[in-house]
Amino acid sequence: MTTLPAYRAHPGRLHATLLAGTVPLFLGALLCDIAYTQTFQIQWANFASWLIAGALVFGGFAFLFALVNLVRAERKAGGPAAYVLLLLAAWVLGLVNAFQHAKDAYAAMPAGLVLSAIVVVLALAATWIGLRSGGGK
Repeated sequence: MTTLPAYRAHPGRLHATLLAGTVPLFLGALLCDIAYTQTFQIQWANFASWLIAGALVFGGFAFLFALVNLVRAERKAGGPAAYVLLLLAAWVLGLVNAFQHAKDAYAAMPAGLVLSAIVVVLALAATWIGLRSGGGK
């Protein structure tokens, strides 16, 4: 009798996918903000708002996975704790950025562009540390 192997979704792969999904969404929002400052077409600000909302969904679930991994994992030297703090900082500033983008397109701009740039850097740093240190496992 032949038995087939049981395939199960590996939680680390899902976490890594959620983590890596935040970077292009936040980066797309930054690029839309740059396009808005160059063209003043309001639709670019709308695109940025939607991309930020998507990034917050991905980032929120990645943060929950990271928090569970932090509670369950053995304490390593600085790896998981720094990763969770970077994810939390990126998510909170992303939420502030979403509130900033909820304003009128013209009123959102100097602060919205700066917040988008900071959030992209934080998301990149969190993804780099998370995928290097095994935070996505």
